[in-house]
Amino acid sequence: MVRRNHVKQKLIRSALTLTVLAIAMLTSGCVHRRVTIRTDPPGAQVLVGGEEIGYSPASFDITWYGTEEVTLLKDGYEIETQYVKIPRPWYQVPPLDFVTDNFLLTRTKDQHDFTFPLTPQTLVPRSDLVERGNAFRSESQLGQ
Repeated sequence: MVRRNHVKQKLIRSALTLTVLAIAMLTSGCVHRRVTIRTDPPGAQVLVGGEEIGYSPASFDITWYGTEEVTLLKDGYEIETQYVKIPRPWYQVPPLDFVTDNFLLTRTKDQHDFTFPLTPQTLVPRSDLVERGNAFRSESQLGQ
């Protein structure tokens, strides 16, 4: 009878230990990496790496640090393409990143914000376009 109670207590302790370990693993830390793109004026279509993210201010998650190609489109404004370098914080430098991604007991948020001014589109007068077209036509006829 004493032997059974001892075995039963060992099983309970083992189950409790496994439960605590499982909870610790599920609540272990991780780093949530997020980038927000803002424009002045807001409302520009944002493309990152050629994929549409949304309209500014637009946010997206990243897995890796590095350089992202950001293209901004808005009626009445020039198309802007920028290469944005997303800096790595000190706690994400190897081998520290292994610890912060797996063993911290809290969730860490790494937020990066970038703001881009948009340049108003300049409209070329119709007469200038006609002149340029005629000049190209003349050049092409001379070249034949």
